[in-house]
Formats: sequence, C-alpha cells, structure tokens
Amino acid sequence: MAEAADFQGMSPSPARRWLRRTAALLAGAPLLAGLLQFPAAVPARAAVPETPKEASGSHTVAVAVDSLSPAVLTGGDTLTVSGTVTNKSKQTVTDAHVGLRVGHELTTRSAVASVADRGGYVAGVDGSEIGGKYVAEFPELSPGVAQHFSISVPVDKLGLGGNGVYPLGVSLTGETSTQRWDRVLGIQRTFLPWEPDEADTQTRATFLWPLVSSVHMTAETGSNEQQTPVFRNDDLAAEISPGGRLDRMLSLGEKLDVTWVIDPDLLASVDAMTGSYRIGTEGDTTTAGTHQDVAKRWLASLQQAVRGKEVVALPFADPDLASLAHNGTSVTGSLSQLKAATDVAATTVRTVLHVTPTTDFAWPVDGAVDPSIVKVATSAGADKVIARSDSMRDAGRLYYTPSAARPIGGGTSAVVADAPMSTAFQGDMTTASASTLAVQRFLAESLSLNLQTHRQRSIVVAPQRMPTGYQAQAMSKALTALNSGNWSVPQDLTAAAKAEPDPDATTKVPSTKSYPSSLRKRELPRAAFQTIADTQDELENFQLVLTYPSRVVTPFGRALNRGMSASWRGKTDRASVFRHGVQFYLETLAGQVRLIDKSDTKLSGRSATIPVTVQNNLVQGVDHLVLRLTSTNPTRLKIDGNRFAEQPVTVSGGHSQTVKFSTSANVNGQTTVVAQLYTQNGETYGDPVTFDVQVTEITATVMLVIGGGVLLLVLAGFRMYTQRKRAAARYADETGPASEAPENGPQEGSDAAEEPRTDTEADGGSGDGREGSEGAGEPHPGDSGSATETDTPQQPSDPAPDTAAESAGPSGTGERVDR
Repeated sequence: MAEAADFQGMSPSPARRWLRRTAALLAGAPLLAGLLQFPAAVPARAAVPETPKEASGSHTVAVAVDSLSPAVLTGGDTLTVSGTVTNKSKQTVTDAHVGLRVGHELTTRSAVASVADRGGYVAGVDGSEIGGKYVAEFPELSPGVAQHFSISVPVDKLGLGGNGVYPLGVSLTGETSTQRWDRVLGIQRTFLPWEPDEADTQTRATFLWPLVSSVHMTAETGSNEQQTPVFRNDDLAAEISPGGRLDRMLSLGEKLDVTWVIDPDLLASVDAMTGSYRIGTEGDTTTAGTHQDVAKRWLASLQQAVRGKEVVALPFADPDLASLAHNGTSVTGSLSQLKAATDVAATTVRTVLHVTPTTDFAWPVDGAVDPSIVKVATSAGADKVIARSDSMRDAGRLYYTPSAARPIGGGTSAVVADAPMSTAFQGDMTTASASTLAVQRFLAESLSLNLQTHRQRSIVVAPQRMPTGYQAQAMSKALTALNSGNWSVPQDLTAAAKAEPDPDATTKVPSTKSYPSSLRKRELPRAAFQTIADTQDELENFQLVLTYPSRVVTPFGRALNRGMSASWRGKTDRASVFRHGVQFYLETLAGQVRLIDKSDTKLSGRSATIPVTVQNNLVQGVDHLVLRLTSTNPTRLKIDGNRFAEQPVTVSGGHSQTVKFSTSANVNGQTTVVAQLYTQNGETYGDPVTFDVQVTEITATVMLVIGGGVLLLVLAGFRMYTQRKRAAARYADETGPASEAPENGPQEGSDAAEEPRTDTEADGGSGDGREGSEGAGEPHPGDSGSATETDTPQQPSDPAPDTAAESAGPSGTGERVDR
C-alpha cells in the first residue's frame, strides 16, 4: 500500500491515512471493508470520498506557492515547492498537512488556461496527492496565522509521462471543529513544464524589453545659453536610482537576450539630467536638480547593455496611435506631429546611445488595431505594426499558434504578439507567490505552443509598456528559465518580422467597431489634439520673428510630442494641465514682444507725427516684424496719406523701439487709430493697441476772421500814420518855408528832404516797403506802440525834431516852443 502511494493513477491517501492513524485500533481487512461500507462510523481521518460538494470548503485556507524550483524540470531533478498556508476562517484547523497533486498532461493551450482559471478544489480533476513522506504537516493552524512549508520531491516520484505540461496542485488537507473529517481546505495550482528530451523543433521567441516612462520634462527652459531644462517633478530620478523601476529594468535586461524597445523621450530626459536642470515646485518657483551622477551612471550602463543588441526606437514620447486615429485625424496638423516625433527618434537614440535604432515598427497600445490605427501608424514611415493575438484573432481556423508575421496589405506587415504570454506579467507581482505563478504559466504556454506542431514558428512576446520593478523581476526569471529549456531559442524582432508567414494565419485587420471599449474609454480626447494644433500654430507664428528660433522651436516641439503620449491614458485632468501649460508658457514668451499701450492723442493743425513703441523683453532679438498703423476714419485722418501705413521693426533683446508715423487731418473730430504687429507672412502678432486721436485743425472760416482782424489793425495804423503826416505838414507851414530852417539843415535821410507825399501815396502804402511790414502788425524794435504825440515812433520819413533845428538863444515874446 505504501509503495502504491508513490505512483500516479492510484489512490494512496486513504490507505496511507488508515495505516498511520488506525493501525493500533483496527486490524484486518474485514474491518477495513466494514469501514468503507459505513462511512458514518469512520474515525476522523478515515477515507472519505472526495466529492465536488467538499470543494465548498476549499477556500478556508489560503495556499501560496512562493517558490518552485527548478522552473523547468528535466530528468534527475528534484522539485522543491515552498510557500505559506494561512487559515482565513475563524476556526482552528487541526491535523493538517500540505501535499502535492499532479494532474494529467495538458495537451492544449486552452487546457492550460482552464487550469489557471479554475477556482476551488475539484475531486478527480486536480489529481491525487503524492503523499508518503512528501508532505508538510501542521498539527494546528490558528486563524489568521501564516505558516511556512517546503516540500522536495524527486522528479521520478511525480509520475510524469511524456514531454508536456502538467498541472501541479499544492493543497492543504485538514479538519475543523464543525467538520471532523479530512477534506481539502485550500489549494493553489501551477504548472510543471516537463521536457527531458531534446525538442523535435524549437520555437524562435522574441521578447520585447520596453524602456518607456511617463512625461517628465516641460517646455520651459532657462534663459541662459545652455537653456537649462525644467522638469515637472523629480520622479525620473527615483526611477533611475538604484532600486528604481528603470534601474531594475536595465540591470535585468542587460543579462537577457531581448529586443530593446525605447522611447527616445526617456533618453532625452535622462541626458538632460546629466547637466544642470531645474525641478518645478508649487507655484512658479523651481529648485536645482541634484541627480546628475545618477543619470550619468544609468546612461553609461544602458549604452553598455544595448551594445550588439537590436534597439527599436518608438516615435518621440511614444504617441498614442489609437487616440490619434480615432480622435485626432480630424484636427489639422495632428499627423504632422506624429511625423515630427518619428523623424527625431532615430537622431535622439544615436546621439545618446551611439547605436543606430530600427524605426520601422509602430506599437499601438496593447497591440489593439483596426484599419484607422494601421493607417495612422504607417503614415509616418513605419511599415510594421506590432499587434496582439487577442486583437487579430485566428477565430479557430488553426489548431496551433501561427508565426507572428502577417502581411496585411499595402506593403505593411503585422507582427502579432502572443496574447497569453504577453499578458502573463500584468498582475500584481509584489508577492513571491504571484511572481512564481506568472513564471510557471508563461513557461507552460511556451511549451504547449511548441508541442502543437512540428512546424518551426517565430513567436513575439510584447509585455506591458511600463512594467513595475516586480513585474520586470518575474519577466527576467521567466526568460532565464525559458532559455534553460530546450524547446525555445531567442531571436530579435526584425528577424521575427521577416519570418515566412503562415499561409493559413489571418491577415484581416479587425474593424473599428471591434476595438475594445475598455481601451477606447481611456483614449486622449479630440480636445487634446485641438490644443496641440492651436499651440503649434502659435509656435509657427512666434518663430518667424525670432533671431534664433531653434531656442524655442526645439523645446516646444518636443513638448507638443509629449502632449500626445500614450502615458497620458487614464489621466485626463493631468494631461490637460500639461498641454495647456505648454500653450500658456508659449503665449507668455510671445507676449514679451508687444506694443506699449498708448493714451489718447490730440493733433493741432493739419499734420503731425504719431509715435508707437515696440518692446522686446526676450533675451534674443526679434526681426521680420511689421508695425501697421491704421486709421478707422481715413476721411478725417490719414496715415502717410492712406488709410494705413506699415514700417518694419527690428528690436534687440531687452530693448524697445519707437516707430513714427506721419498723419494728416482733413476734418476736425475724434478718430480711432489701431496699431498692430504683423509677421512677414501677414499673420497678426500679439494684441493690437487702440487709441483715439482728437483733431483740432484751424479752419478756413477761422482764418478769414483772423485775417479780417489783422486787416482792420493795418488800416487803423495807416490812418494814424497819415494823420501824423498831415499834422507835421501843417506845423511846417506855420513855422515858415524850408529855407528858414536851421543852418545845419535837415538830417540826411529825413523826410524833410523828400518831396511832399500826396494823400494817395500816404494812404496807399507805396513807400519804401517798411511801412508795408509794419502795416502787417509787425512792430519794429524800439517802437513803443503808443499813439500819443510824445511817444510817436520815429520813422525815416518823419520830420527832424523841431527843437533840434531852432536857435539856442532865448525865445521871443509870443513865440511857441514845441516840447
């Protein structure tokens, strides 16, 4: 009986328990037969048929398989299974033990999936317990207490048959206070890949090792020559530091034969960290980054790891192809963003890693494709699309898994990754049990696939884009174990894409309606692409006026690529904040070149000059700008004789320039004038400045009134002048003829020497011209302007003073003396 317990296919557990627990009380086969006929009378651990009904208690105890070694069994090995058991009930479990159950060989991949999805223990399906000394006993399991176990069994005691995959059940059997008989209280299933002999045909396996991260850099840079970059946070430093996610991906991947799939944005970000960089904080402040050494070490290690390996470069920032296809193509310029991200990818990888990457592959999220996704994915130059078998299904047409490469028309190939193997490590791998189960499931899928047919096939495994450190650890264990087997050999992705397609494999791309709704709900909305397009338009307008546009185009161009990254899926709010932050920062920079606000202006007269000032607060100069001044009422006010006038503007960094425009007024009143900057291609730049001009021109009527007043003054002056002339003539007549004048006679140039003027001459102003200028109201220097006789202005035509011509002797009686 004890020997029989070592062989699969027999039922050793009841016999072993009977020998161990009842030998002292029971003797002989008749009594045993009686016990089997009357189960109600059996002792606590007697043989009780295990039925599906008993499976209802198989969740009482949690069984965790933390370690299974070796992962792939070969002849002569010893299987060691370790883990913990935890009583989840409120009752104490007694007389318990952990045993191993090996089921029948699983001949199909669907059978592997069925075992993995099975819940509680099912008698007759989960196999018989190996028993004997290959158990771990527990006299008592208290509620909530975890206890460790370890069982080692030689392979030849497992009862394995030919090459294949065998289910392994690790179960705990025991009693509770309410059910005093042996029953399975908990079970955990896993798989035993068994390939002791050389495989007839080996599978060529490609495993993608993704180095992808979320968005870390902003569009903001310093104003210094080096343009110090600004990071959103310090998360990237944590990822590449020892023990971080990307550090573990690198340290594990460098030991494996894998194809590296890298986002160039990650390389650019880490490379930026090797120099001076800043980290954004709350508000508008930044702090200095301090992880330069960490970045340099990580990049140096990566350069060494990829040497001689295939490197596939994704488009810069890993744009979300499905979101672009479903929501972005209706927005003008969205596909241009994908083209720009693709063009810069190879250059970035070559610059940072010093290797030439492959850029022929497009990788939609989760490998889900439809015709629109394929069209977008190939629009930027890629001719191979990495899909997944749960998207491009073969629909039962084949009994085996075909090779990955499939022609899908138009010179494009789909490289269809295997879904069960690609998703094997997506769960929570923080526990050793979860990791162990994932590794064994992955190996079971691989071996089952290999055993489907003798035809050699090329298989691709495309895991999740950003595995956690624990997931990466499990992936590494699985690949290490796979390479230790003899049914699989590694190859790179390009070779898998070039493999001969299976003629019976599906080449039909699923319809757009078949795209998973769970993925569609997490896509970037159309508004995201509209914001990117609007920002691109503003960037193109801004760069036209810059002396050194590359200082702006490069950081903002990459920031726009980051705005459509697949890493934003499921992060709608944060993604929107990032995209609008890029747009706002660009508008802030562009706003540093602006027109100075101008107050209302008054113009007196028919013409005047209006100055307008352009201010440049950027560190670089601006050029190729045109300032246009426009009159909204050219009938009243014209600019350089037209409705508007333009002048070129060039302003050095940190300076201002004032531009002057000539204006002419035709009619009094208020006119609104608009100053606006334009780029040379005619696009408006910045906000306009509007101000009013009040015209106070002197009209013809006013001029006539003023002229009439002046004329009256002139006439009055002439009248006064003629009156003085006549008075002087009468005085000469009264004092005698001119011959009786003093000896000295009249002075030269005096009017006494001239011929007497007629009234016509005096009134007509036909003298020497001097009178004419005075008549115009222009006083001569020295004139007092008084009309009194004592203050009468002395003119060249006036007679000489009478007193100067008379005798110096005393006056006669009655003689009049003119004072």
